[in-house]
Amino acid sequence: YRGGGSIPLETLTEESQSRHVLPASFEAKSLQKSNWGFFLTGLVGGTLVAVYAVATPFITPALRKVCLPFVPATTKQIENVVKMLQCRRGSLVDIGSGDGRIVIAAAKEGFTAVGYELNPWLVWYSRYRAWREGVHGSAKFYISDLWKVTFSQYSNVVIFGVPQMMLQLEKKLELELADDARVIACRFPFPHWTPDHVTGEGIDTHTLGDSDNES
Repeated sequence: YRGGGSIPLETLTEESQSRHVLPASFEAKSLQKSNWGFFLTGLVGGTLVAVYAVATPFITPALRKVCLPFVPATTKQIENVVKMLQCRRGSLVDIGSGDGRIVIAAAKEGFTAVGYELNPWLVWYSRYRAWREGVHGSAKFYISDLWKVTFSQYSNVVIFGVPQMMLQLEKKLELELADDARVIACRFPFPHWTPDHVTGEGIDTHTLGDSDNES
């Protein structure tokens, strides 16, 4: 006993210790919250990695000096291109082929068609579409920067460009294409070539000319 009190010393000691002992249920809840915290952190981190992996190929081209953005060709634009290819033969290339619509349409018309596209996700999707449409044997798609490709082997060229790139591309095609090559520029014309034919208006404007045709 302590002093003149009536509570045994052992009882006081047990009560003091009991104040510092956490219930088992409280410890379990704390552990469960900790596990959920790790799970949510991993989930958020994994999601960010996945988004980065998917979005990077789309964003990276926009960071280049000359940007060729992905804008799907409309049905009217595809019809105009096919119309301008009438009576033509040989190989065809779509520079910046996007989701492969032009290449697939050309393959259905009997062309050996190739698309070059910097975005790997669009290339894989184009290959799937070509397989689904039954033209994967004559429609090929490659992941490549258009400035690193030589187009001398193609008789027909299709380009959905932007104004900032047309002059540089014009010079490149002049050096590489044969004199009888057919070039179809969609939306924006080449600055120095006089077109042989113009179809459509606005975003559906298509100009057609030979690679050696200059103003």
